[in-house]
Parts: sequence; structure tokens; C-alpha cells
Amino acid sequence: MITYLIIDDEHIAHDIIKDYCDLLPNMELMKNCYDGLEAFEYLNKNDVDLIFLDLNMPKLKGFDFLKTLKNPPKVIVTTAYKEFALEGYELNISDYLLKPFGFDRFLKAINKTFSTSNTQESVSSKNNVGSKRIFLRSNKKYIQVEIDTVLFVEASGNYTKVITKYETITVREKISSVLDLLPKEDFLQVHKSFAVAPKHIKSIEGNRIFISDYIIPIGKYYKANVTRLLK
Repeated sequence: MITYLIIDDEHIAHDIIKDYCDLLPNMELMKNCYDGLEAFEYLNKNDVDLIFLDLNMPKLKGFDFLKTLKNPPKVIVTTAYKEFALEGYELNISDYLLKPFGFDRFLKAINKTFSTSNTQESVSSKNNVGSKRIFLRSNKKYIQVEIDTVLFVEASGNYTKVITKYETITVREKISSVLDLLPKEDFLQVHKSFAVAPKHIKSIEGNRIFISDYIIPIGKYYKANVTRLLK
């Protein structure tokens, strides 16, 4: 479960963010805050995994509020003012959403926040501690996937299959687009249609990789990747 806080002085902004979050599994709104002081009081007594933070608010501006927090959670800035982006990244925010933003851009920000390698201090959740996650769209629903459970990724025509320890998820995306969501250091492309998680490799024999009960071919132009792995 990813717990989150919305800090924005506009009611419509709260509605949009909550509606987007409701489309994703395991996201729980803890409180709607309409200024920084209200949020500061809440965070003094409670922890959350993520803050959606507006910048231009009464009483206490967004970045000024952020500077008051000793151990801030992940922060996604939501604002109509793009000129403040540089200062935001200096404060180590996860992403910067320029209003008005659509769901696709919102989803990209969520995936970036909870899957990238620079997120070393992973989310502590109620049911799962220290896991990296992404959301994948399969048919008309969004499935939350723990990256550690992904065995390999396989291109299949206009689709990509994400094979985990527990299920196979089919996504209508190119394999390159799916790999962009995954930490590059955790996956290795071994064939034009396959990328594997090296930590799940059981054995390598000739031009074949064995992972669990699966056999993945090694492409001629990708042998060097596997060779580097063996050194």
C-alpha cells in the first residue's frame, strides 16, 4: 500500500489527483491538506510514502514547506509554474507535473517515483517493506508489480509479456517501452525479444538461459552482454 497526502489550495486539484490514484491499486489517501501548515501539523504525527505538493499556496509556499521537513517522503510537485522546476530538483523531488496533466503523465511520475534506481530509500508500506514497484496497464486495468518478482520480459508482436514469479502480464507496449520502466541495472537484454533479471538465472548452457521452468534464447548480437555477466 502506498499512502499519500495531497497538499493544494484548489479543491479541483484534489479531485483530479484522487481520481487518478483511484485508478491504481494499493494507493491510499491519508488526508487532503489545503495549505502547508495543515500538512506540517499532520506530518508531525503521521508518516506517508508520498506527497503531491502544489507550490503557490497561501500562508506557506510549497518549497518553503518542503524545507521545514527533516525527513520528507517522496514528493511529486503539481503546479502551473514551470519556472520553479530547477529549484524543485535541487530539493530532490521525484517528479514535476505541470498543470494541467493527463493520466498517462501522472502514471509515468508514479512509476518513476517508486521504481528508479535513485530511490535507494524504498517505500515502506503496510504490507511490503523496501520493494520497488511499477504499474503496468493490462487490458483496462492497472496492475502493481514488484520489480523483484519479475523473471524476464518477452516481446510478442505488438505486445510485451512481463513474466513474474506469480503471473504473466501482457502489456500493449513495445519491449523497449517496458524496459524503460525497469531499473537498467536489474535487467539484461539477451535477445531482441527477451530481457532477463540476472538474479533469477538458474543456469546458462550454450545459447540458452534457464530461469525457473523457462528457457530463454541468447541472440547472436547479445552474447557479449551475457559474457560480461559471467566475468
